[in-house]
Amino acid sequence: MRRNNAWIVLTVIAIGLITVGALNGEINVMFTKAIYICKECIGIG
Repeated sequence: MRRNNAWIVLTVIAIGLITVGALNGEINVMFTKAIYICKECIGIG
């Protein structure tokens, strides 16, 4: 029972931090970095 409570708390904290990051515009930074990494992998960038 206690282990289930820990997972619920950690999940709520993770969702909260993801939401804060998205509201701060970090999602655009993440997509930009992902595009650069993909370009480097296939040798374009």
